[in-house]
Amino acid sequence: MSDGLLARIQRGEVLLADGAVGSLLLARGLEKGAPPEGINLSAPQVLEEIARLYLEAGADIVQTNTFGASPLKLARYGLAAQTAEINAAAVRAVRRAVNGKAFVSASCGPSGRLLLPYGDIGEDEVRDSFLRQMAALADAGVDALCVETMTDLREARLALEAARRAAPGIPVMATMTFEATPRGFYTVMGDTIMAACRGLSESGADLVGSNCGNGSALMAAIAGEFRKETRLPLVIQSNAGLPELRRGEVHYPETPEQLARAARELRAGGVAVIGGCCGTTPEHTRAMRRALDKVA
Repeated sequence: MSDGLLARIQRGEVLLADGAVGSLLLARGLEKGAPPEGINLSAPQVLEEIARLYLEAGADIVQTNTFGASPLKLARYGLAAQTAEINAAAVRAVRRAVNGKAFVSASCGPSGRLLLPYGDIGEDEVRDSFLRQMAALADAGVDALCVETMTDLREARLALEAARRAAPGIPVMATMTFEATPRGFYTVMGDTIMAACRGLSESGADLVGSNCGNGSALMAAIAGEFRKETRLPLVIQSNAGLPELRRGEVHYPETPEQLARAARELRAGGVAVIGGCCGTTPEHTRAMRRALDKVA
């Protein structure tokens, strides 16, 4: 693409990110309980298909299937030794699908471990794990890194430090997941939006915001709180509502039209990157694309 992600945002563009990947993988044969990242090696054509669906739906940013591809997370499945290969394969698959027509964003989720003193692992080991993943993603040629679904600001900062060390020239988005409480929005580890803005910015994030955990209405409120606390560009990726169990299957109730209305509201509130998280599909992305184009 002729201009980089940050350049387009600084020019005032609002970029549309894609939606959920895990649910689409399950629909295409991923066994429940199996590591989604295993498909990167066994069936990369599935990743290409999903990326192409989001591209065709109008996404400007398409993510890689690397949410759990840090060595600490992969170690649960005996795949830590294949960290570099798993991450590189995911990037190649999306690059083939989008063919330069969208930015490739590398997803990086939590390690799955609790830091001391609450858990059993130290900061150096977690940082080193993220560093291995970030280096592999940078070497594979991503356009952006996305540290996402973080609930512990300390861990998010470690991931950002790793990103800055491994890929100093690549834009980094950082999003955390919040819950609504009578006292305001907090992560499960007790981090506030104010603390998140300060900590993520200090650790080198180029964009900050929130993903997962909430439907579009609460995400609009979260975006408003972020806007009060930072001048950095914002990224918001809502779930399609909160999951419901229907006939033994998980269902997300928000329709593409609801996410489209939310996208317009987020744009009006100054959000720079708008996308979907759990429960969203290419149909949600397509509806959001139409909504954003109408007010462009």
